[in-house]
Amino acid sequence: MVALTEKLAEVRRILDRYVVEVVERFDLCPWAKSARLGGEVAVEVLWGEPSIGAWVEAGQALLARPEARVAMIVAPESAMSVAELRLVRDRVTSKLPQVGVAHFHPDAVIDLASPARLVPFLRRSPDRLLQLVPLGLLESVRGAVKPVERATQVQMLGGMGPVPRGDVADRIAEVNHARVSAEQTEVMRVLDAIAADRRASYARAEIRSSPSPT
Repeated sequence: MVALTEKLAEVRRILDRYVVEVVERFDLCPWAKSARLGGEVAVEVLWGEPSIGAWVEAGQALLARPEARVAMIVAPESAMSVAELRLVRDRVTSKLPQVGVAHFHPDAVIDLASPARLVPFLRRSPDRLLQLVPLGLLESVRGAVKPVERATQVQMLGGMGPVPRGDVADRIAEVNHARVSAEQTEVMRVLDAIAADRRASYARAEIRSSPSPT
């Protein structure tokens, strides 16, 4: 039997590969590297098919840490579809009114029709996960010229809604769209390599998917 510490180490290693080799390498988020190196990213791993309460409690605990600016909750054994994880995100969002929640899923498809439509693919993480960021931090980073309602902020975070012209998130989305359009083959190669690594390493570590919640 594989020890829990070994399983955790593999999940974190695979997550780190995604963050470093995809998010940072292709500069998908200009603050990712500094946040990681500064110890500002808090990570929790939830086993099995987590309940809504488990997601919420993990998010609250991570963001309660004084150094944490971003919380990432990983569910390596989850079998949820993209749509199911989106519903989980919505329910977690309703219970954490001061937090923006984004969902990341390994089955996210690429859509280069527009910068906004590409965002879900940029969150094609090896495992299903939720990323939580305090809305106050999002607003200060984006530097929007006028206040944005909470519902719109959440849509912006999930790549599902409009962002104000000239907003930082808008400019980042446009830059990411241009970069991925130009380097699509290499981005896909790296994502596929990480996915293959995940399959092999999780098999060795005896990390198995839970039955589908549906």
